Amino acid sequence: MSGKKDDLRAKRTKAFIRKTFEEMICEMDFEQITVKELTERAMINRKTFYLHYDSLDDLLLEMQNEMAQSFIKRTQDLKRPNDIDKITREFFLSQEELGELGERITCSGSYHYISRRITSDIMTQTWGNDKETAENPYLQNIIMTFVSQSTLAIYKQWVADKKQIPLDEMIEIAVKLICKGIEGLK
Repeated sequence: MSGKKDDLRAKRTKAFIRKTFEEMICEMDFEQITVKELTERAMINRKTFYLHYDSLDDLLLEMQNEMAQSFIKRTQDLKRPNDIDKITREFFLSQEELGELGERITCSGSYHYISRRITSDIMTQTWGNDKETAENPYLQNIIMTFVSQSTLAIYKQWVADKKQIPLDEMIEIAVKLICKGIEGLK
């Protein structure tokens, strides 16, 4: 019986660490967050934090991996690159569902190095079975890079502009640009 109580307590503690971390990410840049401040806010011992995570980077990476897996699940039945319009739409919709936390993790320059790795993981997991481009892995790499980085850049600029364009209109613009280039906007 004690094991179940301990397990439940550990789950609650980990969830509280994460909730506190999420609040801090929405308030400040990742580089400003310290384990000391997080543990003080969460009212836990530093040792307790280290029982669950090796570092703040590990906690952030866990969150980003969950975001990536959620996006992969949303788009698993779509064919790459044929359904790039639907995939682009799903990216914007999934980011909107994440709210401010998703924006901060995706758009902040401080998370760029991890964001690029997560994007690469998504592309590898989802584009790996595309028969049209699999025969030429170099072409597949170029297409994956273009699509992922263009989508990400458009999203980041939209957020930087404080989302002045309505979401549905922004998705339509992004899809046209990614699928047809500038010609798509004419």
